[in-house]
Amino acid sequence: MQTGHGDGATPDRATTDEPREKCGVVGVSLADRDAARPVYYALYALQHRGQDSAGIVTHDGFQQHDHVEMGLVGDAFDEADVEALAGSTGIGHVRYPTAGSVDQSCAQPFTVSFNSGSLGLSHNGNLVNADELRDELAGLGHAFTSDGDTEVIAHDLARNLLDGDLLHAVRETMGRIHGSYSLTVMHDDRVLGVRDPRGNRPLVVGELDDGYVLASESAAIDVLDGDLVRDVRPGEAILLDADGTGYESRQLFEVDDTAHCFFEHVYFARPDSVIDGTLVYDARRELGGALWRESGIDTDVVMPVPDSGRAFASGYADAAQADDASVEFAEGLMKNRYVGRTFIMPTQDERERAVRLKLNPIRSTVEGKSVTLIDDSIVRGTTSTQLVELLRDAGAESVHVRIGAPPIVAPCYFGIDMATREELIAADKTTAEIRETVGADSLAYLSVDAVAAALDEVREDLCLGCVTGEYPYDVAGEATDRDVDRPSPTGLAEADD
Repeated sequence: MQTGHGDGATPDRATTDEPREKCGVVGVSLADRDAARPVYYALYALQHRGQDSAGIVTHDGFQQHDHVEMGLVGDAFDEADVEALAGSTGIGHVRYPTAGSVDQSCAQPFTVSFNSGSLGLSHNGNLVNADELRDELAGLGHAFTSDGDTEVIAHDLARNLLDGDLLHAVRETMGRIHGSYSLTVMHDDRVLGVRDPRGNRPLVVGELDDGYVLASESAAIDVLDGDLVRDVRPGEAILLDADGTGYESRQLFEVDDTAHCFFEHVYFARPDSVIDGTLVYDARRELGGALWRESGIDTDVVMPVPDSGRAFASGYADAAQADDASVEFAEGLMKNRYVGRTFIMPTQDERERAVRLKLNPIRSTVEGKSVTLIDDSIVRGTTSTQLVELLRDAGAESVHVRIGAPPIVAPCYFGIDMATREELIAADKTTAEIRETVGADSLAYLSVDAVAAALDEVREDLCLGCVTGEYPYDVAGEATDRDVDRPSPTGLAEADD
């Protein structure tokens, strides 16, 4: 858990100039075939959300089976591992740690056996009161094997599952945990998905020919040749039938206002995913168009920083051309897909060199031209500085940087590892000072209001903590933009589909 001023990243891990992905969760219930392989494929579709560990837990109606390893999905599993996971229900997880250690003890799904059966839990998000609950549960005799907040949720669920009623136990635990979370839970052979009462983390439900699936993004449903049914609503639980024939929907908590993470659309989610009813690719093009309308400049060429800047740049160029500007969309940077992320480089000099290994300019696109470079965000400014220098070295006459999000001025406490407040370039610099630091001829960010409009959301329904410094959850030492009263539980009324 991250609390207090200036520390929104896992210690000793904040070495990248990019925001780090959070986690991805999956839950599957099928009629008459093993769930492990569909979960495995779904995790591949969510690999972008976490690369440190991967795991699957299944249940065959009699006992639980699990396989959890460090590394990418393809490294964590071989054919024999998947074949050994018997049972038609299962959950899965890919992890990047925003709370807890980077080791096997915090890899997920987290499993526990107790008097009321077996429990598996996958978590995407971050709790802000995990330490408080851990101390309370430890005082009641619970023994913890990790320092992650997922184990806190698992122990609290197990404590509330003594009567075997999973929906009741989840409702009780939701009343105690505070922060962001989407969970897939397996109690014996029943799979459940739940989204926190403000819907900060995404979760969707889909239908397969022979069952149902829960996943962080709809792309995981697509890879299983399924159909997206809808987003799981904030505060809602979806309980899949053990035989794969249907699901039960329960609204466990009343929702007064949401706190959807706008950064899912800006950076994290796959462009082909639908998040909260909006295709991410379309949202990024809308954001790019808004960027032109707010701060467009008529240069010879507009180019993306691959890959996440591509849809922004496309939307920006189309909006420019609609205004009869002469700007042309072109690929000006070639990405080497076989180079590891910059964060694995041990020294700053090597990290800067890694930018040149990873991205190489296409000289014919750049030489002798005025260039607009489109990116999704600037974190520390290191990468932006290197890219502007690359383009100048390739002969660009001028380089204008446009960013498809507002300046990141504060850390995220809810599942994104961006950097500490002290490391964020926009935390203590003006846009003019950042422009000078990165060496651009001009620099502009997208406004918060433009982000809300492009996502077809009211500003108050978005989590904007990283760009405003005001958070939708009560974080110790930080300002909140909401009433911090906890959401109210409902009487387990059935939700309308």
